[in-house]
Amino acid sequence: MPNRKPGPSVKNKELYEDLRDKGDSKEKAARIANATKREGQKKVSKRGGSSGSYDDMSRTELYDRAKKVGIEGRSSLNKSQLVKALRDH
Repeated sequence: MPNRKPGPSVKNKELYEDLRDKGDSKEKAARIANATKREGQKKVSKRGGSSGSYDDMSRTELYDRAKKVGIEGRSSLNKSQLVKALRDH
C-alpha cells in the first residue's frame, strides 16, 4: 500500500508507515507516531511542566521562585540558602 497518506496531524510519517506495514491500525499507528519523543526535546515531567535545576538558576530567579511560593525572609538569603529553602519548602 504505497499510496497511503497518514494525514496532516501525524508528526512522524516514517514511523507511522512502518507501524501500518506491521499491521497496526491507523489510530494506533498515529498515536504511537505522535507520542514518540523527538531528539533535542526538553524532558517533561508527568504533570506536563518542566523546570531546570535550582543550581543552574541565578539568585534573582531563585528569589522570584521563593516569592511565588511564599518563603519568608527571602530577601536576606544568599543563593545557596534560597536553594535549600526552596527544596525544603
